[in-house]
Amino acid sequence: MGIKSAFFLAINFPNCYNFAAMDPEIHQLVQTIHDCRSKLVLVAAGAGTQALSDLLGVAGATRTLLEALIPYSEAAFNEFLGQKPPQYVADETARLLAGRAFTRARWLNPGGQRVIGLACTATIITDRPKRGQHRAHIATWQPSRLICHRIQLHKGTRDRAGEEDIVSRILLNSLAQACGFQQRVPVPLTAGDALIVNVTDFRQLIEQLQRTEIKYFSISDNGHTVSDQSPPELLLSGAFNPLHDGHLEMARVAGQLHGKEVAFELAVDNADKTPLEKSVSLQRISQFAGRYTIFASNAPTFIAKARLYPGTTFIVGYDTAVRILHPRYYGNSVENLETALDEIITRGCHFLVAGRTGEDGVFRRARDLGIPAKYRDLFERIPSSLFRKDISSSELRRTGGKGSR
Repeated sequence: MGIKSAFFLAINFPNCYNFAAMDPEIHQLVQTIHDCRSKLVLVAAGAGTQALSDLLGVAGATRTLLEALIPYSEAAFNEFLGQKPPQYVADETARLLAGRAFTRARWLNPGGQRVIGLACTATIITDRPKRGQHRAHIATWQPSRLICHRIQLHKGTRDRAGEEDIVSRILLNSLAQACGFQQRVPVPLTAGDALIVNVTDFRQLIEQLQRTEIKYFSISDNGHTVSDQSPPELLLSGAFNPLHDGHLEMARVAGQLHGKEVAFELAVDNADKTPLEKSVSLQRISQFAGRYTIFASNAPTFIAKARLYPGTTFIVGYDTAVRILHPRYYGNSVENLETALDEIITRGCHFLVAGRTGEDGVFRRARDLGIPAKYRDLFERIPSSLFRKDISSSELRRTGGKGSR
């Protein structure tokens, strides 16, 4: 059964669930969740479908649930995740699933601020003995934080329905926590069970960056965070307002040309604009959830970036390359411009330039930049035969385009 057909059954045949026997405390919690009007995409594999039943069994589910997916087969699981994970039931995998669910929620609810990606991957009692632990990993992804629950169940103390009940209760409680209220349903754990909760607060990283306590930080596709780590080899910087297919295709081609993984960078402080507010930074960073590594820094210019990320190749579009070579960004001084470019070379950095069609309809590429002979080796071109995608972020904003998913 595919993802869509599984969800079709849940929606169109509600009598297959025993709604009448719902625990009153669960009913009350679900009602509170529906009333808070957060929007949700839920992904559950291995367990957690009772939580979906509970969400659907209380009036008002359309206020909460954007979509529910049950990727039971490996093919469905891998397709949703965009890769085959090293382990299907693991913390890293739950994080990735939640990130993908969050990205899906943003796509289905454009402009919405209160969206949540909720994921569960579990292995519990089945019709054959299992050597490993009975466990579940549950994650909720939001712009401000990532919350992970890991439950290890004491084998042999419950039947499948009992283990499903425990996982689904924790899943509903994690959703309640993501919605920001204290109400919970009781989870009847035994001494042999183990529940671990881990919270990653993205807001703290932005605040540390704003206070210049750290130079930069990164959030990987699975939500792990690192500050002042080893610099990326290939980096595509931008405002990402919004992240769109042009950015992603440029990164894909650059990675293909250099045979390396590409990361992205959001400059919270921009040479042409006022610094981004914390909430705006979090929203733009969240576009990469479950998909790509995103760096964030206060480096508004490429000389500042070269000091942060020595040895990095910066992927830029033609318009950005024009600004890199313009004295305006160096105090209107050609001497300062050359000093900056000399330092960028000294720090082992380069530029990989993609062409772009201007407002006059003319496609321009690196060779049209008029690069001084001394600096030609600093700039490498992306052949137009490999990349030519003219997407304007300002046009997407003007027309209400959704960007990438």
